[in-house]
Amino acid sequence: MGSDFTVIINEYMPLRELVFTTLRQAILKGELQPGERLMEIQLAEKMGVSRTPIREAIRKLAAEGLVTMIPRKGAIVAGISEKMLKDVLRVRMTLEKMAYECAFENITDEAIASLRAAEADFEAAVEGGDLVSIAEADEKFHFIIYDAAGNDKLLEILTNLKENMYRYRMEYAKNRAVRSELIEDHRAIVETLAERDAENGLNLVEKHIGNQEKAVLAKLKEESLDTGR
Repeated sequence: MGSDFTVIINEYMPLRELVFTTLRQAILKGELQPGERLMEIQLAEKMGVSRTPIREAIRKLAAEGLVTMIPRKGAIVAGISEKMLKDVLRVRMTLEKMAYECAFENITDEAIASLRAAEADFEAAVEGGDLVSIAEADEKFHFIIYDAAGNDKLLEILTNLKENMYRYRMEYAKNRAVRSELIEDHRAIVETLAERDAENGLNLVEKHIGNQEKAVLAKLKEESLDTGR
């Protein structure tokens, strides 16, 4: 088992939550790779804890679909299936289009300025090439729009979906060929919001998420061929 992941330190967090959060983030950020075995003894030694919170964390991760339990093999990091990807992105498509419809009505000049700054930060992250920075800058960009929609319940639902989306953002960002297209999409989305051009804006959102689905599906198929699965 690989052990190249960062242990989250937080003296105010209960130990079981600390272990769970650390392992969850390592999976979402790709520090623990799909198919990798989660060995309780090694994880306990790395994190300086007993095996009990590790075992509890693995059970919770399995309940979330991030870990798969294999008979006689134990726990492994779950891969990203085509169905899982389509399910999450289609939910995102519906919710995000709703958020953009509201944002076109409610967005302020201050939010537009924040969005332009976030778009510039995203470009800088792409130029820097760090996958985590790219994914986090992309997330920040979209959440400014969600917040600008002015619908607290919608924001709550999108926030709950955030962790599910993180893996796909990371997978998408790995493809260098699509990064320039992401920048162009972000710039165009900002302009449609600034101009309150809802029709073109919603078309852009649909294209933006559709491109993400195609790119990640292509990568999954490529990896399947490489591994013979």
